[in-house]
Amino acid sequence: MGKYKNTLQKGSVRYIVFKEDGLWYAVGLEFNIVEEGSTPQEAILFLFEALSGYVESARKIKVRPAILNQKSDAEYEKMWQNIQEKKASQTKNVFTSGEFNLGRNFGRSLMPA
Repeated sequence: MGKYKNTLQKGSVRYIVFKEDGLWYAVGLEFNIVEEGSTPQEAILFLFEALSGYVESARKIKVRPAILNQKSDAEYEKMWQNIQEKKASQTKNVFTSGEFNLGRNFGRSLMPA
């Protein structure tokens, strides 16, 4: 088994929030999760909730690490590279980008006590 960036205990997911055709999209690259919203804040909130549920489910059923380390869509990977290289003309519709930390407590604040 190869070494994975993400495990059930730790890792991170890169994300991008961008506008296309009047809608805002938030993408979690390593999980291939895409959420949409009417505002960038709504899209990122939906993405955070989806990522949280994904990680909690993965931990509950103890999945293999490959599910947490998917190959992202080429379009989003290219967008990520343009953001990293600060190509303004290629990223004009991007609201924000970054990484969510998948530490042990990731998402637990959204879960009922």
